[in-house]
Amino acid sequence: MLIHASTREPPTPTSKNTFVETALAYTLSYISTIKDAGPRTTVHITILADDDYYSSSKSPPPSPRTSRHTNFAIPLSSAHKTGLGSSAALVTSFIAALLDFYLPPSALSLSTPRGKARLHNLAQAAHSAAQGKVGSGFDVASAVYGSCMYRRFSPEVLSRLGEAGSSGFAERLKNIVEQDWDVQVEKSKVTVPKGLRLVMCDVDCGSQTPGMVRQVLAWRKEKRIEADALWASLQKENEGLAAELVRLAGSDHGEGYDRLREVMGSIRMLTREMSSKSGVPIEPDNQTRLLDACEGVKGVIGGVIPGAGGFDAAALLIEDQAEVLEALEGMLGGWRVEGQEGRVRLLGVREEMEGVRAEEPEQYTEWRSAD
Repeated sequence: MLIHASTREPPTPTSKNTFVETALAYTLSYISTIKDAGPRTTVHITILADDDYYSSSKSPPPSPRTSRHTNFAIPLSSAHKTGLGSSAALVTSFIAALLDFYLPPSALSLSTPRGKARLHNLAQAAHSAAQGKVGSGFDVASAVYGSCMYRRFSPEVLSRLGEAGSSGFAERLKNIVEQDWDVQVEKSKVTVPKGLRLVMCDVDCGSQTPGMVRQVLAWRKEKRIEADALWASLQKENEGLAAELVRLAGSDHGEGYDRLREVMGSIRMLTREMSSKSGVPIEPDNQTRLLDACEGVKGVIGGVIPGAGGFDAAALLIEDQAEVLEALEGMLGGWRVEGQEGRVRLLGVREEMEGVRAEEPEQYTEWRSAD
């Protein structure tokens, strides 16, 4: 995310982006309440997304690669997302860049726990509004803090905020951002042990998270007892997975990964049950076949459909060995999504314990537009 003062006239907008517009409105509203904020000056903003946030099968990147940010020469509305939480990453990094640009460290420093908490609260408020007030907020929390065990804040935290631009909005937002929320973010309760790695598969089909979440919530409201029982079972298995990863991180790995395979299999079974009962394709049949094929590759511990589920991604826990990656890539290279034009590819990303961070601007020099 590049922000620098500019003397140019702002360009004529060509399309709308709800996430950018909402994040901008919320952040500038909050900044307006801070007396030490920097001067209001015209700025030029360049937003870059890592290539692994978007499928590129219709416009392959140049070879050899010279940058991790490729211009595919297509509008954002035509790009297929890979299901890695790109909207949460966009909102969080955009807000972080604005806060860092306008506020001195004495007012807010993103390197401190207090600064991260305020970034988290502001990003959660903006992302919730942009996404139609659905979703758990885990993607925003992980964008701020990195890998963590997360328990959602109470929805009532944001219930009295109101619409951006309404009378008193900025002060209400400031009060909410600067108060302590009942959210739980625990870094110590999840890790990826040495010898394992997390990898992601892009299935290049795309899913609409808000619509799927709404359907699941509607089923949960209608079938409360049935849904709550399933929710509790899934929560227990997810916590079991995190606990086993932490246990393995403190062991010599001599006993193998049988327990990991068992708990990941249970999570998939419960996810398929939720798919069936809610009528929402959280783990669709073609994703079931894909995960089964991946788990058949030697060295693959297990896989799940991440986030809200759907057709666009798969997450795999594998042994961190070159031959395992090579075998997995070979299998995926010949995989085709039934009834779809999309293909499956292994992304270059892996697990990350660090969240938001400042980067050296020199590595983005080629993307800075001259005034």
